[in-house]
Amino acid sequence: MLQNKDFIFTGNLTSLPDKTSFSWKSPSNIALIKYWGKTDPQMPKNASISFTLTKSYTETKVYFTKNYLKKKSDISVTLDGQKMDSFVPKIEQFLERINYFTPYLSQYNLEIITKNSFPHSSGIASSASGMSALALCIMSLEKELNPFLVESFFKQKASFLARLGSGSACRSVEGELVVWGKHKDIDHSSDLFGIKFSEETDPVFQAYQDCILLVDKGEKVVSSTVGHNLMIDHPYAEQRFNQANQNLARLVSVLKSGDLENFISIVESEALSLHAMMLTSNPYFILMKPNTLKVIEKIWRYRKDTGVPVCFTLDAGANVHVLYPKKWKEDVNQFIELELAKYCQNNHMIWDQAGMGAAPVSPIF
Repeated sequence: MLQNKDFIFTGNLTSLPDKTSFSWKSPSNIALIKYWGKTDPQMPKNASISFTLTKSYTETKVYFTKNYLKKKSDISVTLDGQKMDSFVPKIEQFLERINYFTPYLSQYNLEIITKNSFPHSSGIASSASGMSALALCIMSLEKELNPFLVESFFKQKASFLARLGSGSACRSVEGELVVWGKHKDIDHSSDLFGIKFSEETDPVFQAYQDCILLVDKGEKVVSSTVGHNLMIDHPYAEQRFNQANQNLARLVSVLKSGDLENFISIVESEALSLHAMMLTSNPYFILMKPNTLKVIEKIWRYRKDTGVPVCFTLDAGANVHVLYPKKWKEDVNQFIELELAKYCQNNHMIWDQAGMGAAPVSPIF
């Protein structure tokens, strides 16, 4: 079992390149079993599992330039063509957190150019795709410093580093299903990084569809970081952590058998439990919007009337992820267009599906 010490870079720091750059495209992910509550540094209070997405992604290019003055590294961030000075403190905090494992970074200035395929801070986990893309660019630099680095360790350390920037980011390196958090029923699971769900899943879960309904594209009134912290003294925290781990154990069986009825029951319950924690925290808050509830009710009615195994899940936001097997894609897409699109801001939806994870813009292996 890998430990923190196994991720410390021990290579040569005397022959660093003066200038180099790397680009990665990393997707967001949508958790089926939710993680809500953590300890420092970014260690989950319960295990989670997610579908890695395909079309909801961040593309990041990082320019590494040697800092010969040996002062504090200069960081600049540009998002969707706009300079984002407000992002710099978070990146600096991330780099300080990973410095022990990536000592070569202290000798570089970083220019980060990034863009999202979806609205930032709207509940599609932009931190997951953004931090995983950044971690992968950093690991590409480490690969240049150590050409003998094998792909499996490259991905594990990228997930490890991404976690230190944003917990859910560790689930965006690979796909289609990724587990993060130590769980007794999942071999090799770890709190330190995400792993691919290695059990053979029923074919019904391959290329699982996820239409993301952008009910509200504005910034959340309460950030995920604040929400996680509110779990520290939450009266129902321990019951919630136990529930999540029990649900994951049930879901493992469901993923193998293809039991869609129980898949729906677990996934929808998890989504509502996540928001129940927000409703019952102190201070309490609501991230769902009126149209979020209208969409949920429409999905329940459609499923009851047709028997089509479509369900919903929610992340920490108002937007609704409509999940359904590829087999029913045509029917559900028509339902979404006719019945659900009107609840989205400017009819904006992202037609997505489970995918295989991040990819370099140019090959490195």
